Amino acid sequence: MLDAADSSSTRPYLIRAIYEWCTDNGLTPFIAVLVDETVRVPNEYVKDGEIVLNISFDATSSLNMGNEYIEFKGRFGGVARDIFVPVDRVVAIYARENGQGMAFPMLASSAAAAEPAPSESKTGVLTPVISVPPENGSDAPRPPSGGKPSLTRIK
Repeated sequence: MLDAADSSSTRPYLIRAIYEWCTDNGLTPFIAVLVDETVRVPNEYVKDGEIVLNISFDATSSLNMGNEYIEFKGRFGGVARDIFVPVDRVVAIYARENGQGMAFPMLASSAAAAEPAPSESKTGVLTPVISVPPENGSDAPRPPSGGKPSLTRIK
């Protein structure tokens, strides 16, 4: 029997599960990626070291969500690009329409290349993404102007 230290990461399985939940419910799955030299994305779309990618069926071609990486072909400004994202660089997956999903702590290998990780990240505890309720006339919080929900990272 494997002990916890020898088992594989749950991150790729959770990413695939949230992706499937999004698609089953007619929602658009987005991933937030912390960009470094191992990530292959159009650099002109990287902002503050991060990029948000639409990984829906309609936005991708040849999507492969493996245990080590996510790769696909996507269009940026009408130009097809090959995208390659190591799974440990994915910091969140969520539905565009309502913000529901999951955020992930930085792994030790990722933390060395970025800012220091908070102590919660070392324990492997997942930080939930705050969901934005649908607009239905209530006094509930709404997405910022522009109509898109935003991802709030809690540290």
